[in-house]
Amino acid sequence: MTLALHWQILIALVLAAIMGSYSGIEGTIFGVPWLSVYTFIGTLFLNALKMIVVPLVMSAIITGIANIGGNGGFGRMGIKTLTYYVATSFIAIMIGLVLVNVIQPGVTGNPPPMIEANADVTQAIEGKSAGDVVDVFLRMIPTNIVDAAAQGQMLGLIFFSLLFGFFLTQIKGDGQKTLQNFWQGVFDIMMLLTGLIMKFAPLGVFGLVAASVAKTGFDQFENLALFFMTVVAALTIHFLIVMSLILRYVGGVKNPWLHYQAMAPALLTAFSTSSSSATLPISMNSLENRAGVSNRVASFVLPLGATVNMDGTALYECVAAIFIAQLFGFQLDFATQFLIVVVALTTSIGVAGIPSASLVAISIILVAVGLPAEAIGLLLVVDRLLDMMRTAVNIFSDSVGAVVIAKSEGEEGVLTQKTF
Repeated sequence: MTLALHWQILIALVLAAIMGSYSGIEGTIFGVPWLSVYTFIGTLFLNALKMIVVPLVMSAIITGIANIGGNGGFGRMGIKTLTYYVATSFIAIMIGLVLVNVIQPGVTGNPPPMIEANADVTQAIEGKSAGDVVDVFLRMIPTNIVDAAAQGQMLGLIFFSLLFGFFLTQIKGDGQKTLQNFWQGVFDIMMLLTGLIMKFAPLGVFGLVAASVAKTGFDQFENLALFFMTVVAALTIHFLIVMSLILRYVGGVKNPWLHYQAMAPALLTAFSTSSSSATLPISMNSLENRAGVSNRVASFVLPLGATVNMDGTALYECVAAIFIAQLFGFQLDFATQFLIVVVALTTSIGVAGIPSASLVAISIILVAVGLPAEAIGLLLVVDRLLDMMRTAVNIFSDSVGAVVIAKSEGEEGVLTQKTF
Protein backbone atom coordinates (compact mmCIF):
# COMPACT_ATOMS: atom_id res chain seq x y z
CA MET A 1 0.00 0.00 0.00
CA THR A 2 1.42 3.37 -1.07
CA LEU A 3 1.28 6.26 1.37
CA ALA A 4 -0.60 9.36 0.25
CA LEU A 5 1.63 12.16 -1.00
CA HIS A 6 0.93 14.46 1.95
CA TRP A 7 2.02 11.73 4.40
CA GLN A 8 5.19 11.18 2.39
CA ILE A 9 5.92 14.92 2.54
CA LEU A 10 5.24 14.99 6.28
CA ILE A 11 7.69 12.12 6.86
CA ALA A 12 10.23 13.90 4.64
CA LEU A 13 9.84 17.06 6.75
CA VAL A 14 10.51 15.18 9.98
CA LEU A 15 13.55 13.40 8.52
CA ALA A 16 14.83 16.68 7.08
CA ALA A 17 14.56 18.40 10.45
CA ILE A 18 16.41 15.51 12.15
CA MET A 19 19.13 15.16 9.52
CA GLY A 20 19.66 18.88 9.03
CA SER A 21 19.98 19.42 12.77
CA TYR A 22 22.30 16.43 13.18
CA SER A 23 24.68 17.23 10.31
CA GLY A 24 24.82 21.03 10.51
CA ILE A 25 26.99 22.71 7.90
CA GLU A 26 30.15 20.75 8.72
CA GLY A 27 28.90 17.14 8.77
CA THR A 28 30.18 14.84 6.03
CA ILE A 29 29.44 11.42 4.53
CA PHE A 30 32.32 9.63 2.78
CA GLY A 31 34.11 12.97 2.72
CA VAL A 32 31.21 14.77 1.02
CA PRO A 33 29.47 17.50 3.07
CA TRP A 34 25.87 16.60 3.95
CA LEU A 35 24.93 20.15 3.02
CA SER A 36 26.09 19.53 -0.55
CA VAL A 37 23.93 16.41 -0.70
CA TYR A 38 20.88 18.29 0.57
CA THR A 39 21.50 21.16 -1.85
CA PHE A 40 21.92 18.76 -4.80
CA ILE A 41 18.60 17.01 -4.09
CA GLY A 42 16.73 20.28 -3.49
CA THR A 43 18.19 21.92 -6.59
CA LEU A 44 17.16 18.99 -8.80
CA PHE A 45 13.57 19.36 -7.59
CA LEU A 46 13.57 23.13 -8.13
CA ASN A 47 15.09 22.77 -11.59
CA ALA A 48 12.33 20.32 -12.50
CA LEU A 49 9.70 22.84 -11.37
CA LYS A 50 11.37 25.65 -13.31
CA MET A 51 11.65 23.42 -16.39
CA ILE A 52 7.87 23.13 -16.82
CA VAL A 53 6.93 26.73 -15.93
CA VAL A 54 6.91 28.24 -19.43
CA PRO A 55 5.09 25.47 -21.35
CA LEU A 56 2.66 24.83 -18.48
CA VAL A 57 1.62 28.45 -18.07
CA MET A 58 1.41 29.14 -21.81
CA SER A 59 -0.59 26.01 -22.62
CA ALA A 60 -2.91 26.42 -19.62
CA ILE A 61 -3.79 30.03 -20.44
CA ILE A 62 -4.08 29.53 -24.22
CA THR A 63 -6.29 26.44 -23.94
CA GLY A 64 -8.36 27.98 -21.15
CA ILE A 65 -9.10 31.15 -23.11
CA ALA A 66 -9.60 29.23 -26.37
CA ASN A 67 -12.06 26.82 -24.76
CA ILE A 68 -14.08 29.69 -23.33
CA GLY A 69 -14.28 31.37 -26.72
CA GLY A 70 -14.89 28.11 -28.54
CA ASN A 71 -18.00 27.49 -26.45
CA GLY A 72 -19.35 30.94 -27.04
CA GLY A 73 -18.05 31.92 -23.64
CA PHE A 74 -17.14 35.45 -24.62
CA GLY A 75 -20.81 36.29 -24.72
CA ARG A 76 -22.82 37.93 -21.98
CA MET A 77 -22.44 35.14 -19.40
CA GLY A 78 -18.75 34.71 -20.14
CA ILE A 79 -17.96 38.37 -19.62
CA LYS A 80 -19.86 38.48 -16.33
CA THR A 81 -18.15 35.31 -15.11
CA LEU A 82 -14.64 36.47 -15.96
CA THR A 83 -15.34 39.87 -14.38
CA TYR A 84 -16.40 38.15 -11.16
CA TYR A 85 -13.30 35.93 -11.15
CA VAL A 86 -10.89 38.82 -11.67
CA ALA A 87 -12.65 40.99 -9.07
CA THR A 88 -12.70 38.34 -6.32
CA SER A 89 -9.11 37.27 -6.98
CA PHE A 90 -8.01 40.90 -6.75
CA ILE A 91 -9.90 41.35 -3.47
CA ALA A 92 -8.29 38.19 -2.07
CA ILE A 93 -4.81 39.37 -3.07
CA MET A 94 -5.36 42.78 -1.47
CA ILE A 95 -6.50 41.15 1.80
CA GLY A 96 -3.32 39.09 1.83
CA LEU A 97 -1.21 42.13 0.90
CA VAL A 98 -2.61 44.21 3.76
CA LEU A 99 -2.23 41.47 6.38
CA VAL A 100 1.31 40.48 5.41
CA ASN A 101 2.39 44.13 5.59
CA VAL A 102 0.65 44.68 8.94
CA ILE A 103 1.70 41.43 10.65
CA GLN A 104 5.10 41.21 8.89
CA PRO A 105 5.64 37.49 9.61
CA GLY A 106 9.12 37.51 8.09
CA VAL A 107 10.41 40.41 10.21
CA THR A 108 12.08 39.00 13.33
CA GLY A 109 15.51 39.00 14.91
CA ASN A 110 16.37 35.66 13.32
CA PRO A 111 19.17 35.47 10.73
CA PRO A 112 17.99 35.34 7.11
CA PRO A 113 18.00 31.95 5.36
CA MET A 114 20.52 31.09 2.63
CA ILE A 115 22.78 34.05 3.44
CA GLU A 116 24.80 33.54 0.27
CA ALA A 117 21.80 34.65 -1.81
CA ASN A 118 21.54 38.05 -0.15
CA ALA A 119 23.83 39.86 -2.58
CA ASP A 120 21.70 38.81 -5.55
CA VAL A 121 18.52 39.79 -3.74
CA THR A 122 19.96 43.19 -2.85
CA GLN A 123 20.93 43.90 -6.44
CA ALA A 124 17.52 42.85 -7.74
CA ILE A 125 15.38 44.77 -5.27
CA GLU A 126 17.23 47.87 -4.12
CA GLY A 127 16.93 51.14 -6.00
CA LYS A 128 13.33 50.68 -7.11
CA SER A 129 10.77 53.44 -6.73
CA ALA A 130 7.10 54.07 -7.40
CA GLY A 131 8.06 55.17 -10.91
CA ASP A 132 8.97 51.58 -11.71
CA VAL A 133 5.26 50.80 -11.98
CA VAL A 134 5.60 52.02 -15.57
CA ASP A 135 8.15 49.25 -16.17
CA VAL A 136 5.56 46.70 -15.09
CA PHE A 137 3.33 47.69 -17.99
CA LEU A 138 6.25 47.93 -20.40
CA ARG A 139 7.27 44.38 -19.52
CA MET A 140 3.76 43.22 -20.43
CA ILE A 141 4.70 43.65 -24.11
CA PRO A 142 8.12 42.05 -24.71
CA THR A 143 10.08 42.84 -27.86
CA ASN A 144 10.97 39.17 -28.26
CA ILE A 145 8.60 36.57 -26.82
CA VAL A 146 11.17 33.75 -27.16
CA ASP A 147 13.76 35.80 -25.28
CA ALA A 148 11.16 36.71 -22.64
CA ALA A 149 10.46 33.01 -22.09
CA ALA A 150 14.18 32.22 -21.88
CA GLN A 151 14.78 35.04 -19.40
CA GLY A 152 11.81 34.09 -17.24
CA GLN A 153 9.94 37.36 -17.93
CA MET A 154 6.61 35.80 -17.11
CA LEU A 155 4.45 38.92 -17.22
CA GLY A 156 5.05 39.41 -20.93
CA LEU A 157 4.65 35.70 -21.58
CA ILE A 158 1.31 35.62 -19.76
CA PHE A 159 0.04 38.69 -21.64
CA PHE A 160 1.08 37.15 -24.97
CA SER A 161 -0.65 33.88 -24.04
CA LEU A 162 -3.88 35.71 -23.17
CA LEU A 163 -3.85 37.49 -26.54
CA PHE A 164 -2.89 34.34 -28.43
CA GLY A 165 -5.70 32.36 -26.78
CA PHE A 166 -8.27 35.07 -27.51
CA PHE A 167 -7.36 35.49 -31.20
CA LEU A 168 -7.15 31.74 -31.62
CA THR A 169 -10.93 31.79 -31.17
CA GLN A 170 -11.30 34.42 -33.89
CA ILE A 171 -9.89 32.32 -36.75
CA LYS A 172 -11.81 29.57 -38.51
CA GLY A 173 -11.07 26.36 -40.33
CA ASP A 174 -8.37 23.72 -40.00
CA GLY A 175 -5.76 26.17 -38.75
CA GLN A 176 -7.80 26.95 -35.66
CA LYS A 177 -8.45 23.28 -34.91
CA THR A 178 -4.81 22.34 -35.45
CA LEU A 179 -3.49 25.03 -33.14
CA GLN A 180 -6.07 24.36 -30.46
CA ASN A 181 -5.35 20.62 -30.56
CA PHE A 182 -1.62 21.34 -30.40
CA TRP A 183 -1.86 23.52 -27.29
CA GLN A 184 -4.33 21.13 -25.68
CA GLY A 185 -1.83 18.33 -26.26
CA VAL A 186 0.97 20.42 -24.75
CA PHE A 187 -1.21 21.16 -21.71
CA ASP A 188 -2.12 17.49 -21.23
CA ILE A 189 1.57 16.54 -21.36
CA MET A 190 2.51 19.30 -18.93
CA MET A 191 -0.14 18.07 -16.50
CA LEU A 192 1.37 14.59 -16.65
CA LEU A 193 4.86 16.02 -16.17
CA THR A 194 3.66 18.09 -13.21
CA GLY A 195 2.17 14.96 -11.66
CA LEU A 196 5.45 13.09 -12.18
CA ILE A 197 7.52 15.86 -10.61
CA MET A 198 5.17 16.11 -7.64
CA LYS A 199 5.75 12.40 -6.98
CA PHE A 200 9.34 13.39 -6.17
CA ALA A 201 8.20 16.26 -3.96
CA PRO A 202 9.07 14.35 -0.74
CA LEU A 203 12.68 14.08 -1.87
CA GLY A 204 12.73 17.72 -2.91
CA VAL A 205 11.18 18.73 0.41
CA PHE A 206 13.81 16.70 2.27
CA GLY A 207 16.70 18.35 0.42
CA LEU A 208 15.40 21.91 0.67
CA VAL A 209 14.30 21.77 4.31
CA ALA A 210 17.34 19.80 5.50
CA ALA A 211 19.63 22.39 3.87
CA SER A 212 17.73 25.22 5.54
CA VAL A 213 17.84 23.55 8.97
CA ALA A 214 21.53 22.74 8.55
CA LYS A 215 22.32 26.40 7.87
CA THR A 216 20.05 28.21 10.32
CA GLY A 217 18.81 25.54 12.73
CA PHE A 218 15.19 26.04 13.75
CA ASP A 219 15.35 29.84 13.79
CA GLN A 220 12.96 30.14 10.84
CA PHE A 221 10.15 28.13 12.43
CA GLU A 222 9.01 31.17 14.42
CA ASN A 223 8.64 33.04 11.15
CA LEU A 224 6.82 30.12 9.55
CA ALA A 225 4.31 30.01 12.41
CA LEU A 226 3.54 33.71 11.88
CA PHE A 227 3.36 33.16 8.12
CA PHE A 228 0.93 30.27 8.62
CA MET A 229 -1.32 32.36 10.87
CA THR A 230 -1.19 35.30 8.42
CA VAL A 231 -2.36 33.15 5.50
CA VAL A 232 -5.07 31.47 7.60
CA ALA A 233 -6.35 34.85 8.81
CA ALA A 234 -6.46 36.23 5.25
CA LEU A 235 -8.21 33.12 3.88
CA THR A 236 -10.74 33.25 6.75
CA ILE A 237 -11.57 36.91 6.08
CA HIS A 238 -12.10 36.21 2.39
CA PHE A 239 -14.06 33.00 2.99
CA LEU A 240 -16.36 34.15 5.77
CA ILE A 241 -16.69 37.91 5.32
CA VAL A 242 -16.10 38.78 1.65
CA MET A 243 -17.96 35.77 0.27
CA SER A 244 -20.89 36.35 2.67
CA LEU A 245 -21.19 39.98 1.60
CA ILE A 246 -21.12 39.00 -2.07
CA LEU A 247 -23.79 36.34 -1.52
CA ARG A 248 -26.00 38.76 0.41
CA TYR A 249 -25.70 41.95 -1.61
CA VAL A 250 -24.76 40.74 -5.10
CA GLY A 251 -26.20 37.22 -5.22
CA GLY A 252 -29.40 38.14 -3.38
CA VAL A 253 -29.13 35.31 -0.84
CA LYS A 254 -30.88 36.58 2.28
CA ASN A 255 -29.15 34.05 4.54
CA PRO A 256 -25.62 33.37 3.18
CA TRP A 257 -25.10 30.62 5.75
CA LEU A 258 -27.49 28.47 3.72
CA HIS A 259 -24.98 28.47 0.88
CA TYR A 260 -22.18 27.38 3.20
CA GLN A 261 -24.40 24.48 4.27
CA ALA A 262 -25.26 23.64 0.67
CA MET A 263 -21.62 23.47 -0.38
CA ALA A 264 -20.42 21.52 2.69
CA PRO A 265 -19.81 18.23 0.78
CA ALA A 266 -17.73 20.04 -1.84
CA LEU A 267 -15.80 22.00 0.80
CA LEU A 268 -14.89 18.82 2.66
CA THR A 269 -13.85 17.13 -0.58
CA ALA A 270 -11.71 20.10 -1.61
CA PHE A 271 -10.08 20.25 1.82
CA SER A 272 -9.21 16.55 1.78
CA THR A 273 -8.03 16.30 -1.85
CA SER A 274 -6.46 19.77 -2.34
CA SER A 275 -7.68 19.57 -5.92
CA SER A 276 -10.21 21.89 -7.56
CA SER A 277 -10.42 19.57 -10.55
CA ALA A 278 -11.12 16.45 -8.47
CA THR A 279 -13.80 18.33 -6.50
CA LEU A 280 -15.63 19.54 -9.62
CA PRO A 281 -18.26 16.72 -9.79
CA ILE A 282 -19.11 17.17 -6.09
CA SER A 283 -19.28 20.96 -6.53
CA MET A 284 -21.68 20.69 -9.45
CA ASN A 285 -23.91 18.23 -7.60
CA SER A 286 -24.02 20.42 -4.47
CA LEU A 287 -24.64 23.58 -6.44
CA GLU A 288 -27.47 22.17 -8.54
CA ASN A 289 -29.21 19.84 -6.08
CA ARG A 290 -28.59 21.64 -2.79
CA ALA A 291 -28.13 25.31 -3.72
CA GLY A 292 -30.71 25.34 -6.51
CA VAL A 293 -28.55 26.80 -9.31
CA SER A 294 -29.54 25.67 -12.81
CA ASN A 295 -27.42 23.23 -14.79
CA ARG A 296 -27.08 25.86 -17.54
CA VAL A 297 -25.20 28.18 -15.20
CA ALA A 298 -23.41 25.56 -13.08
CA SER A 299 -22.07 23.62 -16.06
CA PHE A 300 -20.54 26.80 -17.49
CA VAL A 301 -19.29 28.64 -14.40
CA LEU A 302 -17.81 25.79 -12.34
CA PRO A 303 -15.58 24.10 -14.97
CA LEU A 304 -14.30 27.53 -15.98
CA GLY A 305 -13.73 28.45 -12.34
CA ALA A 306 -11.82 25.22 -11.65
CA THR A 307 -9.36 26.39 -14.31
CA VAL A 308 -9.06 30.15 -13.92
CA ASN A 309 -10.57 31.21 -10.58
CA MET A 310 -8.09 30.68 -7.75
CA ASP A 311 -8.82 33.26 -5.03
CA GLY A 312 -7.09 31.34 -2.26
CA THR A 313 -4.11 30.48 -4.43
CA ALA A 314 -3.61 34.08 -5.60
CA LEU A 315 -3.80 35.29 -1.98
CA TYR A 316 -1.26 32.68 -0.89
CA GLU A 317 1.17 33.50 -3.71
CA CYS A 318 1.16 37.19 -2.78
CA VAL A 319 1.67 36.59 0.94
CA ALA A 320 4.39 33.99 0.29
CA ALA A 321 6.44 36.26 -1.98
CA ILE A 322 6.37 39.20 0.42
CA PHE A 323 7.07 36.90 3.38
CA ILE A 324 10.21 35.61 1.67
CA ALA A 325 11.36 39.16 0.92
CA GLN A 326 10.85 40.04 4.59
CA LEU A 327 12.95 37.06 5.63
CA PHE A 328 15.83 38.51 3.64
CA GLY A 329 15.38 41.84 5.38
CA PHE A 330 13.79 43.82 2.54
CA GLN A 331 10.67 45.97 2.80
CA LEU A 332 9.38 45.95 -0.76
CA ASP A 333 8.36 49.31 -2.21
CA PHE A 334 5.07 50.06 -3.92
CA ALA A 335 6.32 49.23 -7.42
CA THR A 336 7.57 45.78 -6.46
CA GLN A 337 4.45 44.95 -4.45
CA PHE A 338 2.31 46.12 -7.36
CA LEU A 339 4.27 43.76 -9.61
CA ILE A 340 3.61 40.92 -7.17
CA VAL A 341 -0.13 41.70 -7.24
CA VAL A 342 -0.21 41.71 -11.05
CA VAL A 343 1.79 38.50 -11.44
CA ALA A 344 -0.17 36.72 -8.68
CA LEU A 345 -3.43 37.70 -10.38
CA THR A 346 -2.32 36.51 -13.80
CA THR A 347 -0.46 33.35 -12.77
CA SER A 348 -3.40 32.17 -10.68
CA ILE A 349 -5.21 31.73 -14.00
CA GLY A 350 -2.63 29.23 -15.20
CA VAL A 351 -2.26 27.21 -12.00
CA ALA A 352 -3.36 23.61 -12.49
CA GLY A 353 -6.11 22.38 -10.19
CA ILE A 354 -3.92 19.72 -8.56
CA PRO A 355 -2.22 19.54 -5.15
CA SER A 356 0.76 21.89 -4.62
CA ALA A 357 0.68 23.19 -8.21
CA SER A 358 0.92 26.72 -6.77
CA LEU A 359 4.59 26.02 -6.05
CA VAL A 360 5.17 26.55 -9.76
CA ALA A 361 3.35 29.91 -9.66
CA ILE A 362 5.26 31.05 -6.56
CA SER A 363 8.55 30.32 -8.30
CA ILE A 364 7.37 32.56 -11.16
CA ILE A 365 6.65 35.44 -8.76
CA LEU A 366 9.96 35.06 -6.93
CA VAL A 367 11.89 35.17 -10.21
CA ALA A 368 9.82 38.15 -11.41
CA VAL A 369 10.80 40.27 -8.39
CA GLY A 370 14.37 39.00 -8.15
CA LEU A 371 14.07 36.69 -5.14
CA PRO A 372 15.71 33.23 -5.06
CA ALA A 373 13.36 30.38 -5.93
CA GLU A 374 15.26 28.20 -3.44
CA ALA A 375 13.33 29.95 -0.65
CA ILE A 376 10.32 27.82 -1.64
CA GLY A 377 11.88 25.14 0.56
CA LEU A 378 10.82 27.04 3.66
CA LEU A 379 7.19 27.18 2.52
CA LEU A 380 7.02 23.44 2.03
CA VAL A 381 6.97 22.96 5.80
CA VAL A 382 3.42 24.38 6.01
CA ASP A 383 2.34 24.19 2.37
CA ARG A 384 0.22 21.04 2.55
CA LEU A 385 -2.23 22.24 5.18
CA LEU A 386 -2.45 25.69 3.60
CA ASP A 387 -3.01 24.01 0.22
CA MET A 388 -6.04 22.20 1.65
CA MET A 389 -7.45 25.47 3.02
CA ARG A 390 -6.91 27.57 -0.08
CA THR A 391 -8.42 24.88 -2.33
CA ALA A 392 -11.60 25.00 -0.25
CA VAL A 393 -11.64 28.79 -0.67
CA ASN A 394 -11.11 28.39 -4.43
CA ILE A 395 -14.07 26.09 -4.99
CA PHE A 396 -16.34 28.07 -2.67
CA SER A 397 -15.60 31.24 -4.63
CA ASP A 398 -16.54 29.35 -7.81
CA SER A 399 -19.88 28.38 -6.28
CA VAL A 400 -20.57 31.93 -5.11
CA GLY A 401 -19.81 33.10 -8.63
CA ALA A 402 -22.41 30.67 -9.97
CA VAL A 403 -25.02 32.09 -7.57
CA VAL A 404 -24.15 35.64 -8.65
CA ILE A 405 -24.35 34.75 -12.36
CA ALA A 406 -27.63 32.88 -11.82
CA LYS A 407 -29.10 35.95 -10.12
CA SER A 408 -27.92 38.20 -12.95
CA GLU A 409 -29.49 35.81 -15.48
CA GLY A 410 -32.87 36.15 -13.80
CA GLU A 411 -32.98 32.86 -11.92
CA GLU A 412 -35.16 33.14 -8.83
CA GLY A 413 -35.54 31.14 -5.64
CA VAL A 414 -31.85 30.34 -5.18
CA LEU A 415 -31.34 29.47 -1.50
CA THR A 416 -34.24 31.55 -0.30
CA GLN A 417 -35.89 29.35 2.31
CA LYS A 418 -34.14 26.05 1.67
CA THR A 419 -32.61 24.22 4.64
CA PHE A 420 -30.45 21.13 4.91
